[in-house]
Amino acid sequence: MPELVTLTLPLPHVAMVEIDNPPSNALGSAARAALGPVMERLEHDTDIRAVVLTGTGGAFCSGADLREQASGGGLAAGGTADFGRVLDAWEKLRPATIAAVNGHAFGGGLELALCCDLRIAAQNARFAAAGVNVGLMASVYRLPRLIGIAQAKAMLLTGSPVSAETALHYGLVTEIHAGEALRERALALAARIASRAPLSVEAAKRQAGRALDMSPEEAQRVAGQELKILTASEDHRAAVAAFAAKREPVFGRK
Repeated sequence: MPELVTLTLPLPHVAMVEIDNPPSNALGSAARAALGPVMERLEHDTDIRAVVLTGTGGAFCSGADLREQASGGGLAAGGTADFGRVLDAWEKLRPATIAAVNGHAFGGGLELALCCDLRIAAQNARFAAAGVNVGLMASVYRLPRLIGIAQAKAMLLTGSPVSAETALHYGLVTEIHAGEALRERALALAARIASRAPLSVEAAKRQAGRALDMSPEEAQRVAGQELKILTASEDHRAAVAAFAAKREPVFGRK
C-alpha cells in the first residue's frame, strides 16, 4: 500500500509533508490516520523548526473523501469530529507551518491550508469553501478571521472557486509563484524561519494565534509572560552578542 502522507527533511531544521492520495489528495480516514504519526514527529522532534505542507500531482487537498462517504464511511461514520481534530492538531503544531498550495484546495483542503501559519500558491491554484456544494459547511470560523466577513461570505455562500490572484487580493495567500518555482520558494521561506530564534518563533506563533481572541490587557499580560522567558534564553544572549560583533547569530533553541 502506498504511503498516503510522507515526511522528508530536505534542509536543516526543515520538514516537508506531502499528501499523496491521487487524484485529488483527499483526506479520507486512511490519510488522516497516516497524518497522525507525522504530526507526532513534527510536534516532538525539536530539531524541526519549520514545515512545508503540499500535495503531489496537480492538487493540494480536496478535503474529505466523498467516495468513502458514498460507501458509508468517512464523515457519515463520525468522521466529521475526527477531521476537525486533525485540523485543530495541525493548527496547534509547535513548528511554523507553510502551505504550498500547488493546485486546488477545496472544502476541507482549504480548511487545512487555513490551519497553516502561512500560505503561498502556484499560479494555477484554486480555492473553494465548498461545503455548500455538498450539503455541509466548512471554514466558517477560520476564513472570516483571515480575510474578513464580506469576502469570506462571498466564498462560503456560493461555493465558487477563486483564483490564486483573487486569493492574493483577499489576503488568503501572501505570494504567487510559477508552479515549478513554488516548492523552492516554500523551502526558502521555511529555511528563513528555521534560521530565526526557535523559541521566539514558537512564542510568536502562539501569541499571534490567540491575538484576535484577547483584549489588549490580556494580550499584554500574555506577551509579558512569553518575553520573560525569552529574555532569559541563551538564544537572546547569543543574538545580542552577535549584534555587537556584527555577525549573524546561530540559534540552538535554548
